[in-house]
Parts: sequence; C-alpha cells; structure tokens
Amino acid sequence: MMRKLSLVVLGVAIGAGTATLVSQSRFVWSTSASAAVSDTYKSLNLFGDVFEKVRTDYVEKPSEQKLVEAAINGMLTSLDPHSSYMDPKSFRDMQVQTRGEFGGLGIEVTQEDGFVKVVTPIDDTPASRAGILSGDIITAIDDDQTQGLTLNQAVDKMRGAINTSVKLTIVRGTSKETKEFKITRDRIQIRAVRARMEGDDIGYIRITQFNEQTFDGLKAAIQKFQAEIPNDKFKGYILDLRNNPGGLLDQSIYVSNAFLERGEIVSTRGRNADETQRYNAKPGELSKGKPVVVLINGGSASASEIVAGALQDHKRATLIGTRSFGKGSVQTIIPLGQNNGALRLTTARYYTPSGRSIQAKGIDPDIQILQDVPDDLKGRDSTKGEAALRGHLKNGDDEKGGSQAYVPPDASKDKQLIAAADLLRGRKKAAELVEQNKVEMKDPVAAPKDAPKDAPSAAREKEPALENAK
Repeated sequence: MMRKLSLVVLGVAIGAGTATLVSQSRFVWSTSASAAVSDTYKSLNLFGDVFEKVRTDYVEKPSEQKLVEAAINGMLTSLDPHSSYMDPKSFRDMQVQTRGEFGGLGIEVTQEDGFVKVVTPIDDTPASRAGILSGDIITAIDDDQTQGLTLNQAVDKMRGAINTSVKLTIVRGTSKETKEFKITRDRIQIRAVRARMEGDDIGYIRITQFNEQTFDGLKAAIQKFQAEIPNDKFKGYILDLRNNPGGLLDQSIYVSNAFLERGEIVSTRGRNADETQRYNAKPGELSKGKPVVVLINGGSASASEIVAGALQDHKRATLIGTRSFGKGSVQTIIPLGQNNGALRLTTARYYTPSGRSIQAKGIDPDIQILQDVPDDLKGRDSTKGEAALRGHLKNGDDEKGGSQAYVPPDASKDKQLIAAADLLRGRKKAAELVEQNKVEMKDPVAAPKDAPKDAPSAAREKEPALENAK
C-alpha cells in the first residue's frame, strides 16, 4: 500500500514539474509507445486466434479452463525454473505447506532435464520410511510417465487423500536401476527444527526447511541448550543446513539474526531500482556469541544459502561441507483473485552482505569435506545445482553450484559432523582440517568473486519454499 501511494504522489510531482515539456516530447513518446502497444495487441490477437481454433476444431472438445491455465503456465515456465502458475488447489496446498502441515508423501523435488528428481525425502514421512533417496529420478507416478509434466502437475499426482496409496517408479544411480514403491499417503507434519546434544558440550540444531515454524523452533532449541549446558562448558553450536531446500525469506532473516548482533543479513535487487532494499540484523542475538559451525552441501539451497552466506561474510561461523545448490533468486506469490490461484514469479536476485550473488554458483564452504559414500549409492550422491536447470538466470561465465549431497544416516560415519565437533572442541584447527581434507571435487571449487562495487542493496518481502513438498 505504501509503495503504491508513493508512486501516485511521485507521478503527480513529475506531472507538475514537466508540464512545460509535454507538448515538446509527446510525439516521440506517442510514436514509440504506440508501436509497442500495437505489437503487443498483434501478439494477443494471434493467441486469441489459436485459442479459438483449438476450441472449435480440436478432435475432442477441450477444457477451455485447462487451455488457459496451460498457456499461462507455459508463459511462466519459459522465464526460469522457479516461476509458475498455481491453480487454486495448488495455491491452497502451498499456503498449507508453508505453515508446516499438509497431506502427501513427504518428498522435496525439483525438475532436471525434464524429469522429476528427489532433492530429499523429509524425515519421518512415508517417503523416507519407504526408502526413497535423495537423487532418485521419478519416472512414473501410478504408471503415468512424468516426462513432459510440469513440476506442479507431478506434485498434484503425488498428493491425495490420507490413507490412499500411490505407486512411484524411480531410476537410481549410474546403473539406472529401476525400482517401484507403493506408498500410503499420510498427513505430513513438518518438524522444521530438530535439536540434540552432541556429547555434553555442543548444541546440534538441524533445520530441514524454512517454514513459519522455523525461527520459533530454533529459539526454543537455543534456550533449551543454554538452560541445560553450563556456560563455561558450552563449546558452541552446530547448525546443520544440509539438504535444506529453503523456504520463507523472512525466516532465513530471523535465523541469521539469532547469531548476528548487527550488520546486513541479505540484500536483493529487482528489475527496478526503487525495489531494492536491505535487511539488517537487530541487536539481541540469541546465541550469546558462542562459536558456530554451519554444515552445508549440494542440497542446501535458497534460504539456507542466505543464512550460510550471512554468517560466513560476517565471519560469525565456519562453514563445513561442500558447495551449496546456487539458487540466488527470490519468488513472490501474487494472488490472482478469488478462485483464480496465484502467480509464483521470480522478482529479484539476492546478495550476501559482501555483495556476492550466489545464483548458479553456490556458496563454497570454508572447509571442504567429502563424505565416504557406500558403493551402492555412488552416482546419486550429488546434485548438479541451479546451473544445470534449464532456463536458469545467468550469472557470468564461472557458474557451478551443486555438489555432493550425501549425509550418512549413522552420525558416527558423518565426517562433516565429526569435523564440526572437533573444531568446536579445539581438537583440530581449521587449517589442519583443510589440509587433511584436500580432495579435489569433480567440479573444482573456485573462490567466489565479489560483485561490483555498485552491487545492490536491496530486498523483497517473502519467498515461498524453493521446491514443492508433497
């Protein structure tokens, strides 16, 4: 409301100030504007002609509503991988999802090379219990092929009434082994934050996604650790953001602020300069200055990268793991009126406090540590990242993003977690860990390049979940 009002006032001021120039500039403006409008109307007339031909002459009578929705979605998906049209049902499902409770299987997915790919199964859901793994390619849902479907269409097929079943056909690993899973749908209650003591002196906090419950869960976990661990014994926090696909922008800001006392957290720049803004930390960080280690990997995306980037740039945390996914764009949900669904539109890029854009590049950890992957999982232990998505927003010539995304289910074999604990307890220094883990990845990690000095100071409002949870 404030922005609209500002534009109206500005328009009046400009109109009054340039009234004497109107007669001189009107012809030039009118000519260019008229040409643009004319071209637009010609294109719209072409669309109308095609629509009418399909409506009247197609071999079977089509649903006009579905034709319109398909046209809208085609227009949006041609922009980038994260813009899309949500029909009323998908819009309602998204709203429920961001509240942290919905019906379905419990899988985070993306679309890669035309196929639906599992980013990660959500803990304690039907999908994780059935044995669905990160990196699995879903080729069919109830024997209907997924190639050619939009991500939203595939999501719709996986959702359904509680206690009903769905069959997923997946291809796994370099051997292209085909497996079938019959999974019973359930109510998915996302527990965004899980916390436990690591030994008796470290607070371990895993954030699985950024929904409306995330900051409250983090705050409760921090307060519990502070109450149970004597301050002189408390070594610090391990914040685990591995395989976290992202979520709400405001929640990533609150989480960052829990560990920062001051300074910028994130900035974003939209298409127009007047849409730029920055978010700064407010005094009163919850962690009371205790050391922090953040774990990231190829499945850490979007809001996860905002938190990791902010803490890394402020030297508030040491990042351990592998390069993150590289989703550096913000989506805004725009409702289209009652019963018309909503637009999910990419409206801005975000930047870390130092001015880095991680779009299609990801965030490189301070200490790179690769996990030991079982032989039967090799080939599906990594993600290609944002840079591999068709139509992604470009970001220079050194795009990378994505990396190993495997997390051992047995904490005693989790090399990244063990290194984090060793660092906090002083058993090993950062330089020692770097030297010990000098292993070149298939796609070598490059030092991030800072954005130009005129990089934005900007921001947006809220960003919905990076992927669709089912």
